[in-house]
Amino acid sequence: MKKALLALADGTTFVGEAFGAEGEAGGEVVFNTNMTGYQEVLTDPSYKGQIVVMTYPLIGNYGVNGEDFESARPQVEGFVIKEGSRLASNWRGECTLEEFLREHRVVGIQGIDTRALTRHIRTCGAQMGIISTQELDPQRLVRRARELPPLLGRDLVREVTCTRPYRWQQGVWEWKAGYRSAEGQSASYRVVAYDLGIKYNILRQLVSQGCEVYVVPAHTPAQQVLAMAPDGLFLSNGPGDPEGVPYVVEQVRQCIGKLPIFGICLGHQILALAFGGKTYKLKFGHRGGNQPVKNLLTGRIEITAHNHGFAVDAASLPPELEVTHINLNDQTVEGLQHRSLPVFSVQYHPEASPGPHDSHYLFQQFVTLMQQYKSPVSPTATPEG
Repeated sequence: MKKALLALADGTTFVGEAFGAEGEAGGEVVFNTNMTGYQEVLTDPSYKGQIVVMTYPLIGNYGVNGEDFESARPQVEGFVIKEGSRLASNWRGECTLEEFLREHRVVGIQGIDTRALTRHIRTCGAQMGIISTQELDPQRLVRRARELPPLLGRDLVREVTCTRPYRWQQGVWEWKAGYRSAEGQSASYRVVAYDLGIKYNILRQLVSQGCEVYVVPAHTPAQQVLAMAPDGLFLSNGPGDPEGVPYVVEQVRQCIGKLPIFGICLGHQILALAFGGKTYKLKFGHRGGNQPVKNLLTGRIEITAHNHGFAVDAASLPPELEVTHINLNDQTVEGLQHRSLPVFSVQYHPEASPGPHDSHYLFQQFVTLMQQYKSPVSPTATPEG
């Protein structure tokens, strides 16, 4: 196996073996605690600009298939694991994980102590790093890691948003007569979704709730969105610093009060900024499928899927916004709603993929808001027209 090196900006280095494509990859080094779902993690656009460390020791044992993508291609900058499975044993598997990484030129490293690396990130914080199979001098690689631009203030949304509007018609995967179907319910409400780095399973959940879904690029003016006569506006997940996309914040601000709005992850942070709140960078973020969240409205505890490095500052929120959910690990804000307008958001991922399904009810909550505030979809101009 070819030697590989991971160097962090603080001078810490790890020696291992190449896994996936050979070459170099730089980004913010973060960890994910999922035991499964590595394919969904790799293709989640929220990981743009980041090198992902999987804390579970054996990764790749069920291979990769063509159905469980969360975007059209891998989005991570690099991939770090303890051990890559040499065999892919699953009836849905189409190739091994290493073959998939090589095909898509994702540089990875295996054979390092991922537990030690994770503990280091928890203690010292997420930081920039480089994986290399070419430059194996630790000091030189550390110096190059220190020269990488940080995520603060960067606009990574432009790198993952769609280039033009499109309609999404696929619902959640279901078993029917021995094959997998992606049919949704008949559409009753029109939803326009700002693509800030949207995951496919969010779109599938909306369609399966009876929504006619149109996806628009992040730079789409509010006037164009409203001209499509949507019954609701959805703000997606996405990568990076929410304060790095002020143009999105401004367009969302122009839509507030004109239709129901639901935001997830980056969309949640964008909503807080649009109302005058502030966000801040977490020390090492929340990434995984086992985060406990308390719904303050019901008292119910949900185990949730997360992928974010920034959070909403509760003290900065205006009185018209109510905190509806909190993280039980660190008390950070996990949900918001407006006290009088049909606007709400959550920091976590109710669609999961990967992760638990405790929070699927939020999509129905969005539909209920549209039922209360808007009429069923009627023939009007669409992005395709």
